[in-house]
Formats: sequence, structure tokens, C-alpha cells
Amino acid sequence: MEIKMGGGWYLTISLATSEKYENEYVEVAKERSGQKRSRFNLNPKHVREFGELLVKFADSNNL
Repeated sequence: MEIKMGGGWYLTISLATSEKYENEYVEVAKERSGQKRSRFNLNPKHVREFGELLVKFADSNNL
């Protein structure tokens, strides 16, 4: 999934697999022209809680 941001940037969210450790993780990255920058890897167990916290944060800050 991706969210279009300004200046040709996208915020991408994808499910990836680590070949080294053989486990899945959710990668959130800022991407432009196929190049990923500012990556953040999240354990899939915490994705729903993270999403709910983002919604609460947005609501409490009128975003």
C-alpha cells in the first residue's frame, strides 16, 4: 500500500520476509523514483496497535 505525499514522495507499507532470520515484518518506508529512504521495520504482532495509536494521535491533535 502507498500514500502519496508531496514532491513525488510516497509512504509505502509492505509485508516483507527476512531471508537471514526467516521471519516476516512490516516495512514502512519513504520512497521516490523506486528508491526507499527512511525505512522502519515493525513486528507484525504490533501493527494493529500501532495503527490504532496513530488514529488516537490524529484525533487528539485535530489532524
